[in-house]
Amino acid sequence: MLSISYCFKPLSSISKIGLRRIGYVPAQRQQLSVRDNMAPVPQYTTTPSEVSLLGGNSKIPASLYQMRLIEEAMLDRIGDIDPRNCDSEQLDPFFVCDLGELKRLVRNWQERLPRIGIFYAVKCNNDLNLLKTIANLGLGFDCASKNEIQSILDLGITSSRIIYSNPCKSIPYIRYSRDVKVDLTTVDNLDELQKIKEFHPDCGLLIRILTDDSTSTCPLSVKFGASIDYAKSLVDSCKDLDLNLRGIAFHVGSGCKDFKTIRTAVADCKTIYEYAELKGIRMDSIDVGGGFEQETFKLSSEVLRSAIEDYFPQSEYPNMNLIAELGRYLSSSCFTLAAHVTSKRSDMFKERIYLSDGIYGNFNCILYDHQVVEPRVLTSKGEFKFEEDYFDINTISNSKEYSIWGPTCDGLDCIKEKCRLSSEVDTGDWLYFKNIGAYTSVASTSFNGFTSEMECIYVDSEQRHL
Repeated sequence: MLSISYCFKPLSSISKIGLRRIGYVPAQRQQLSVRDNMAPVPQYTTTPSEVSLLGGNSKIPASLYQMRLIEEAMLDRIGDIDPRNCDSEQLDPFFVCDLGELKRLVRNWQERLPRIGIFYAVKCNNDLNLLKTIANLGLGFDCASKNEIQSILDLGITSSRIIYSNPCKSIPYIRYSRDVKVDLTTVDNLDELQKIKEFHPDCGLLIRILTDDSTSTCPLSVKFGASIDYAKSLVDSCKDLDLNLRGIAFHVGSGCKDFKTIRTAVADCKTIYEYAELKGIRMDSIDVGGGFEQETFKLSSEVLRSAIEDYFPQSEYPNMNLIAELGRYLSSSCFTLAAHVTSKRSDMFKERIYLSDGIYGNFNCILYDHQVVEPRVLTSKGEFKFEEDYFDINTISNSKEYSIWGPTCDGLDCIKEKCRLSSEVDTGDWLYFKNIGAYTSVASTSFNGFTSEMECIYVDSEQRHL
């Protein structure tokens, strides 16, 4: 295994020369525009083979380029802060978002599943610059409410690039989707069909079918999805009501672990498709949902691609519109969160540290999304200590065990009951958390008066080194 070490100086003595030269632009200075088109994803310049570190003469491999951009952005953000006399806002938690990571993930999807178009699930992370970048990549948007639809339309995106993916909608929301010409939605029950018939009769419909998502981290079939028999009855109802039945949708749950479920779901789509054909309805769309994770994507994509080719081969279905509703897969690893150590409490049994963010903030994902977060040391006793995966915490002699808590007065506000950090931390230090861009900021609150508004610094590891 490659052994890499970097020697960091105290924050007050580290030069920031060169940050602007490697693609780092503070959030408040970066203005992204939106191109409203469905053009293919551009061919972005590959990451350079080596780049300068902190503007010096030393070089780092391309594989560490993204890490160093994030590192330098964090250093630039906190390097001049003295917690003894700074403004309180300077100690608020903040994100660093690498938009280059998003571009690579989109390319990876399109290389592995070229037939399946991407609709980004806005509910996962509605960061404005993230949405603009997704729009400029020519992707669509999966919206679940009036406000989400409005936020995408406000970017100048046409309604044809939006699917209203919520099987159970209020009547005012259905009327709104009709008025703004969002003409594709999901349904899974007769009551919804009757509402659609009355308030948006020309809308294209995808019948969402039930899946076995019992092994998924976040199962959804407890709430949505029609059984095969019920789905067939909905096909009959669509014909009787003269509705525009376009296809079938499914979702195997977020964090699916049993990929046979994917193949079974595609097979079920074929069953419903053939039944609709017998009824004189020729459907043209399949929505394979979301829940894909980067860690298992190679295998899950192979299963999905094989199932699609077996049941809906391109030679027989050249005009089949295949889409996916991706959220976590696209946004999770784009974001890194930094949080300030506001307090420390030591006793003979355990050491507790308290952060500026917690369960009522971005770490709500621990409760609602079953995420396991891994804290890492950003500063230790005022010294910059940005680490990466090549460190084995258990082999570091000065590692220390803590319990980590959020800032509120609620005893539920525990981020990690027990964890080991590579270095000792004190009040005034910072921790950071990778892969925290999915279902975090979108559900944060201002409970106890703590801020839910977060600064986000943007970098792009796909830009060529200048």
